[in-house]
Amino acid sequence: MNITLRQLTYFKALSEQRNFGRAAEAVNISQPALSVQIRDMEAALGAKLVERRARDVVLTPFGRRILDHAERVLGEMQALGEAARWQGGLAGRLSLGIIPTIAPYILPGVLEALRSRDISLDVQVREARTEQLIAEMQSGQLDAAIMALPVPADGLEARALFKDRFLLAGSAARLDALGQGVEALRPISLTHSPLLLLEDGHCLTDQALEVCGRGRGHAQIDMGASSLGTLSRLVAAGFGLTLMPELAAATESRAAPEMRLRRFAPPEPYREIALVRRNSTEEAAWFEELADLLSTVGGGLIEQARDAGEAARAKGDAGL
Repeated sequence: MNITLRQLTYFKALSEQRNFGRAAEAVNISQPALSVQIRDMEAALGAKLVERRARDVVLTPFGRRILDHAERVLGEMQALGEAARWQGGLAGRLSLGIIPTIAPYILPGVLEALRSRDISLDVQVREARTEQLIAEMQSGQLDAAIMALPVPADGLEARALFKDRFLLAGSAARLDALGQGVEALRPISLTHSPLLLLEDGHCLTDQALEVCGRGRGHAQIDMGASSLGTLSRLVAAGFGLTLMPELAAATESRAAPEMRLRRFAPPEPYREIALVRRNSTEEAAWFEELADLLSTVGGGLIEQARDAGEAARAKGDAGL
């Protein structure tokens, strides 16, 4: 019996696509070539792997058992390749994912730190929502991703980097209308205030709803903004309030100078930012190295934001 890794890859694609045409496109070969490879694999194993139908294919009971073996073999081969590529630590090429509510604020500092450490390191950045980044990590397209905890998937390992506190953002008039000092301001007290959030699908939206104790059907919630930049301009113009991550506060305040920010009473609500990777690779020195760098850069930005806020309050400003 002679089963190749290529055949295992083709068979896995066919099991996912359930169609010879789509599977062939996914692995960049012709449909007849894919069909031949699957038939050769069936001949070598001595049994049918799939039931061929007019519009799709279905795995046979034997095919489902073989798929389990194929996924384990391909996973081990992927881990082997990663171990070889990262044997020298953080070097070579790094495919890094990052969610949109973190990317614009931390990437410049992270890329500068990586380049100053090793100018030959080729960093490829993929900005996408959590669900997409998880899928690309699981498929091996990404080495790691920066996102907020918790990670809604199995087979992944997370290393916490820093806490990103939430601030209340709005126009001066909206914030003054709350009539509360910082010692009394709590997210749950915003029940009757119009809340603007990012469109559904952003993890920040789910976190904001949880922090404020609201559901998606609440009449005072508008989930339509595509970015924190859009949210900042809307609340600066008086259209409502929003929760602004501390990491983004300084940048968005400069872009929307009419926006004001207030801190919540302790304990301040926050999201925890983490670096995530597949847990199938034993050698993780590069991961720890990258996590330490990200923690330093991100933590530094948070400290800068807090220092700027203290300075603004000392001047009597309604800044951070």
